[in-house]
Amino acid sequence: MGKTEYIYGVNPAFELVRGAKRHAYGAWINKSAAASPRLKKLTAFLEKNGVSVEMVEKGRLFDMCRSHDHQGVVVATDGYPYADMDEILGHKRLLLLDNIEDPHNVGAVLRTAEVFGYGAVCLPARGVPGVYPSVVKVSAGASEHLAIAHHRSANQFARQAVEAGYVILALDGKGDTALSVAVEMKLEKFMLVVGGEDKAVGQFILNMADYVVRIEQSGRIDSLNASVSAAIALHSLR
Repeated sequence: MGKTEYIYGVNPAFELVRGAKRHAYGAWINKSAAASPRLKKLTAFLEKNGVSVEMVEKGRLFDMCRSHDHQGVVVATDGYPYADMDEILGHKRLLLLDNIEDPHNVGAVLRTAEVFGYGAVCLPARGVPGVYPSVVKVSAGASEHLAIAHHRSANQFARQAVEAGYVILALDGKGDTALSVAVEMKLEKFMLVVGGEDKAVGQFILNMADYVVRIEQSGRIDSLNASVSAAIALHSLR
């Protein structure tokens, strides 16, 4: 079955099976917590969908996933099946993450993107984590319902989107276009680019962007967490 990954967490286990992007080869449940309502529901769901379930000691789960955040379940599966650009460009709204190095932020943004109907995400091959099990966990399994590309640089992703007719919206605190103005444009085909906290959107993309967009703020703190900024923009532009 190729490279095996161990997905952990209750929601990721459900969504791994529901998303059907990759096969679940088996699941392990903490036997001392198996009677809890959530794990009972998950166990029944897994077995109904043909996934073998084994009850094990809690320590076995940590040995497989190397995380204490497993919530009593680990599932064996294949590595994440990344999408090609033909699939990505079939969506009218694209999300590109640039220089977001924290897996927690990446997972949080993926979760928000899926909730607000952004089906395609570009994760650059450098400078941004791929869809690791830790990212799947933070995304609550949203990764399993998204088309995610991870085989180009951020600049290459942006350039290909421009060639395909997408309007580029780069999120930046010093942008000359207010987010509310961008919303009023009611763009049908666009790529939203979100940068990290230490490194923002790269200068190449800022230069090529049709609009450099800022989130209007009223408080004294002049910066937002990357995943919070993304959530505000994704919700506003949905």
